[in-house]
Amino acid sequence: MRILAELPHPDCKISIFGMNQKFIIKFEQGTLEQSYKIAETDIVGGVNGVFELLDDAFIAEVLNHFSAMRKSFLSGFERYDS
Repeated sequence: MRILAELPHPDCKISIFGMNQKFIIKFEQGTLEQSYKIAETDIVGGVNGVFELLDDAFIAEVLNHFSAMRKSFLSGFERYDS
């Protein structure tokens, strides 16, 4: 797996990797991580096409998922810790 690009964002780290004819888009926020895989043949324009896919609406949904993930983790940890 090789890193192709990073997209600056104030709320999370966004990295784009290439592996086995797929783009892997990885979002990181603290200890949480989300990744999305898409075939290179499904994206027109290579990495620039991935940048187009990652519009404001997509990133807003990813950030909402991080909030839900964090809530689920904290709830589970509280049950574990009690």
